[in-house]
Amino acid sequence: MLTLHVRALVLTILAFSLPVQAQTNAQAESVWRASSRLGYGPTPSSVADVSRTGGAQAWALQQVDLAYSASRQPAAVPAQFTRFNQTLAQIFPVFEAERKARKAGQEKLQKKDDVQPGAGKMEVEVFSRDAAREAAAWRVTACSSPALENPLLARMTEFWFNHLNVFSGKGPVRPFVGHYELNVIRANALGKFEDLLLASAKHPAMLFYLDQALSVADGSTGPLGQAKGLNENYARELMELHTLGVNGGYSQSDVRELARILTGWTVAPRQDSGFRFSQQTHDTGDKRLLGTTFHNQGLKEGEDAIRMLARHPATAQRIATRLATFFVSDKPAQALVDRLASSFIASQGDMRVVLRTLIESSAFWQADQTLFKTPFDFACSALLALGGPHERRDMAQTLNFLNNAGQPVQGWQTPDGYKTDAATWLSPEALTRRADFAVALAKQAPQPEFLHAFLSNTTRQRIGQEPGALQTGLMLASPDFMRK
Repeated sequence: MLTLHVRALVLTILAFSLPVQAQTNAQAESVWRASSRLGYGPTPSSVADVSRTGGAQAWALQQVDLAYSASRQPAAVPAQFTRFNQTLAQIFPVFEAERKARKAGQEKLQKKDDVQPGAGKMEVEVFSRDAAREAAAWRVTACSSPALENPLLARMTEFWFNHLNVFSGKGPVRPFVGHYELNVIRANALGKFEDLLLASAKHPAMLFYLDQALSVADGSTGPLGQAKGLNENYARELMELHTLGVNGGYSQSDVRELARILTGWTVAPRQDSGFRFSQQTHDTGDKRLLGTTFHNQGLKEGEDAIRMLARHPATAQRIATRLATFFVSDKPAQALVDRLASSFIASQGDMRVVLRTLIESSAFWQADQTLFKTPFDFACSALLALGGPHERRDMAQTLNFLNNAGQPVQGWQTPDGYKTDAATWLSPEALTRRADFAVALAKQAPQPEFLHAFLSNTTRQRIGQEPGALQTGLMLASPDFMRK
């Protein structure tokens, strides 16, 4: 007799070998597309809301305003997730204490020859470790709990965090990643891109992640003691990944000039903002970036340069391409990208305007514009279908699945962020992991009857042949559910 995970895998592979049939209800198709791309899937409540608002497109446009309004309010963070949501003024002292304790522990080990292996090691990163774990748990809870977080806001938080990625595995970043997520990414997710970019540039998580906190004018020593000169890491990624793109028309000389412009941007442990401009470590000479000369204006130089990059036509094309591939298709039509880029330029990067342009495009609603869920998509949508995480076990299962599936929350090491295309995530091994997760998660959950309206006839008939105890898990492991 086949084990549960093998049976689920067999069903999944069999179904993926068949063409996905059109839904019997055209409205169900549009509801599934809108709710699965502008959130993580339908719920009985959202299906009713679509009917009340006059259809999926009207509902989708309404979500833009609702998400923006939600972003203007503090995040609803459950009581069990309190450490990561502290202020920077509260986080920095603990962070500094951890660094001192770690250094003291390392020195102690170096001085004692008789120390047994493993002895003397201090648990000095308890706060940072727990804060990062809480931040990851909040992300998974927020994406699967519409009562806690607006679905489109959760989706845009995912999009922008991936675009302006920081890696929680880098020690100094770890305690700040949750604050960055809530107060930079979430807070600016539906505002103007340049405001988001500036907020990211000034946050300790980004300053530490790409070493901008250590970058000073050549020959000077920075406020953190370690810095001895120019560091180009952030300047390079700011142009290559965050704005212009690798083919955006900049040169290595522009990278260096931008790095000079940004010298003196560092962390401020004793200020509420966590950011400080250090005039004494700023390069005061003239710089020339992309044909524009920047004179010595201190902090304003960097702010002006970042706004210039944010408003550049190449940036509009890059952001438009990423939005189109995230919300519409792995290979979107250039006409759609150009339309989004024009909207970006005309609105000066106002994401509410750009998202409305996206939703109003015919491409967003075309049946042949398909997307395959990433592991994070799949985990959030599976939890959502079952009513959100009910127990600590659900959360542990989900985070463990994401770790094993190759998409741990805040766990991508390089600044380019996770890929979101089907070629990256669709494989037999990946399907096995998803099927195992779906069956385990649904083991004691009631069947989400509302999902039947969104499954093809082939899928419903095939699942109906299986034992009742398996059917909920197989619904979540079906090809229909893995597409959005």
